[in-house]
Amino acid sequence: MSDQSDEYKKSAAAHAVQFVQPGMIVGLGTGSTAIHAVRDIATLLRQGGLQQGGLRDVVGFATSRAVWQEAVRLGIPMLTEDMPRAIDLTIDGADEIDPAMNLIKGGGGALLREKIAAQASSRLIIVADDSKLSERLGLRQALPVEVLPFGWRSQARFLESLGAQVSVRRAADGRDARSDQDNMILD
Repeated sequence: MSDQSDEYKKSAAAHAVQFVQPGMIVGLGTGSTAIHAVRDIATLLRQGGLQQGGLRDVVGFATSRAVWQEAVRLGIPMLTEDMPRAIDLTIDGADEIDPAMNLIKGGGGALLREKIAAQASSRLIIVADDSKLSERLGLRQALPVEVLPFGWRSQARFLESLGAQVSVRRAADGRDARSDQDNMILD
């Protein structure tokens, strides 16, 4: 990633964090741009009250295990995974965005968790730099679909019946990639 691209990501994240208010439950998204928002929120929480330009009483809800670990490491108080309260605002990234603002998410493998957090949120802010823009969806990123290992081949056949070309996502070691929920991912 170029330094310029990373600066765009940081700028997008910083803009989104301006919408976080004291006392909010904030969904902490997954991805290279969203992680900058997580770090900015942690910094503002360490700074404390609003008079110092900081935040207070913000609780996070992670859209992936990796983000959960990073948020805890940074000292962000976290809501439990059973989500006992609604989310006020989620800041998350996208893998590809078309001119109509449709997008593909889940390239990082947190498909179901990201969608649950988005659905439970009063407000969703998608942060992305220009590298995510595309003339139409599917040119830069295959559409990921999270499926149970049970009967996954029937789901692949169903997607193929809709005209999709389906492949099982593989991990770096060649095994089937798994989501945080231990499900398979079809691209």
